[in-house]
Amino acid sequence: MQRILLAEDNKINQVVAAGVLKKLGYEVDIVEDGSAAVAACADTQYGAILMDVMMPGVDGYQATKLIRDFERQLGLRQIPIIGLSARAMAGDREIAINAGMNDYLTKPLRTSDLVAALDCWLDDEVVDVPAAAQSPLHPV
Repeated sequence: MQRILLAEDNKINQVVAAGVLKKLGYEVDIVEDGSAAVAACADTQYGAILMDVMMPGVDGYQATKLIRDFERQLGLRQIPIIGLSARAMAGDREIAINAGMNDYLTKPLRTSDLVAALDCWLDDEVVDVPAAAQSPLHPV
């Protein structure tokens, strides 16, 4: 069973998305901001991350950059990061992709879109991250 990290600051969105993910057979961890998402990635191996782009403190774009920098430094595979936003303006998807995200979905999430994105990006192969390599991911 794949574990998904949901980085979302809105409680209602957390409940809805986690409920859908659990019904789809995923284990779900929830964090409320980008800083906590980065820290969670240092402690747990995720199949994918659903990252709200607009969160307090460290937003989804900044968190993605920190995660990508860590992966690059250690030569790790990229965790698929799917950006989430209530914005559906022209160019938003490109901003997310340019920030290092693999995909972008608008809220409210449609189950069919979420399933398609996870099917596209999730991989059956899971790579262990050595414990010694995990601590640099924690933001200061």
